[in-house]
Amino acid sequence: MGNRRVVITGMGGICALGGNAADIWTSMKEGRSGCRPLVIEKRDLKTNIGCNIVDYPEDDGIEKRQGMTMSFISRIAVIAAREAMQQAGISMDTTDPRRTGSVVGVGTFGTDALDEAYSDIFLEKKKRTHLFTVPKVMPSGPASHVSISLGLQGPVFGVSSACASGNHAFASAIDQIRLGRADVMFAGGAELALVYGPLKAWEALRVLARSECRPFSADRDGLMLGDGAAILVLESYEHAKARGAEILAEIAGAGLSADASDIVNPTVEGPANAMRNCLEDAGISADQVGYINAHGTATQANDKTETRAIRDVFGAAADKVAVSSTKSMHGHCLGASSAIELISCVNAVREGVIAPTINYTTPDPDCDLDITPNEARERNVDVAMSNAFAFGGTNAVVAVKKI
Repeated sequence: MGNRRVVITGMGGICALGGNAADIWTSMKEGRSGCRPLVIEKRDLKTNIGCNIVDYPEDDGIEKRQGMTMSFISRIAVIAAREAMQQAGISMDTTDPRRTGSVVGVGTFGTDALDEAYSDIFLEKKKRTHLFTVPKVMPSGPASHVSISLGLQGPVFGVSSACASGNHAFASAIDQIRLGRADVMFAGGAELALVYGPLKAWEALRVLARSECRPFSADRDGLMLGDGAAILVLESYEHAKARGAEILAEIAGAGLSADASDIVNPTVEGPANAMRNCLEDAGISADQVGYINAHGTATQANDKTETRAIRDVFGAAADKVAVSSTKSMHGHCLGASSAIELISCVNAVREGVIAPTINYTTPDPDCDLDITPNEARERNVDVAMSNAFAFGGTNAVVAVKKI
């Protein structure tokens, strides 16, 4: 069972670049920025910009009773999952629900529900919180609500490993299929970062950009937070072929590692090990990778460290591989980032287009990669790799290949 091929048959997403996966990809190719003024109550926030969701549907189709128990993070996960399900042509009438599951990564949890609870208690002086605060803030809430909304009865669980959560969710879903526990898995990430409480905490870290996100540029000054979700349908190759599904790409491999060093400062060795493990799992060499969607947060430490890690793993091939950070457009959606970024990787191998790193102004000798500055580029790509490195020193890399 461990050798089962895993393919991607559907994609769904919602973030600052669009309300569906197709619009997100179009925005990426056109190099659009999702950075906008915040639309939340700012109170005493110094931060006034972020990558807000702007195309949320007027009617999200979520049943009222279920909606009462949902944080917004679960709502956007369900929206993305429904889109992915539709593209994949999956129906629980014809697919065994007991062999179909979901795993959704989150960096935090239902932060809007917790923020509301604290406001009710400490500002409004109410005696109790909302009845469903506990289920709203569960980190497993998005995965559970995807299961409830779509009728999935197979392996269902949440994953939380900060900014690597989306790729850890993909790796976990791949394992479920390879091990024969499921035929189909809805996997990805969701995040709600643009909430007062979390923003105050991020301000204290002093890593937020003042005006725009400029990954790998010498004048980069920090990351830009964003909200979003992306869910992809993963299934065994045999299952997809048997039902006549259109296969968008194949999972080449996944690699995981830990820095075992510092809770916030990245190492070179940890990310490098994750990339090596991914290449080994895929059974390919570094020079076969045509594109890397970098973690690329636009902090001074991350971009420099990631560059060194890529050079360590790729050697001479590091000068040939196309690299970009789409966080320059959709922002850092924390647990959802790598899920949104896999949309660009799948489309890179399908269309032969590398999404750009926008806002790039000044070369940095410590970031001497081909980072696809400012404009998309046409290039034949057989294998694309997505990097995700997180606080806590947890690293997850996923690669997809043309089929």
